[in-house]
Amino acid sequence: MNPREEGTPVILPPSPSFEEAVQQSQAACDALSDVDDTLKREILAHAGNRWSLGVVHALGVAGTLRHAELARRLDGVTQRMLTRTLRQLERDGLIARQDYGEVPPRVDYRLTALGRGLLVGMLPLWRWVIDNAADFRDARQRYDEKTS
Repeated sequence: MNPREEGTPVILPPSPSFEEAVQQSQAACDALSDVDDTLKREILAHAGNRWSLGVVHALGVAGTLRHAELARRLDGVTQRMLTRTLRQLERDGLIARQDYGEVPPRVDYRLTALGRGLLVGMLPLWRWVIDNAADFRDARQRYDEKTS
């Protein structure tokens, strides 16, 4: 029976213990060359970048968008920052750019398989942030009270 069939529960592997997670993290770091380590840091920067995540999310929801449509969905982004972000995401293979060579220019953007993977991979982190938001607020309040 296919575990994806309706009504069939999907059993997820248990989350690793903290010690196992540290060991797995160290093994991953040890397996990377210096070049890979630089690449890893650059790719992970997308996960911490407001505009990169916004673009990935918007394209994940909409499928394909033009530059102006993305700008409308990303409140506060400048045209220059959006263009820069799109170029970085395209360079790293996370989005694809389709230029139709028309006048006026028509260019569409969509997620690639790597971009869809980034979106899926970010879900556990987003869930963790949402689940712990109250604890983060409490920690900030304690810190602010202590340092003011």
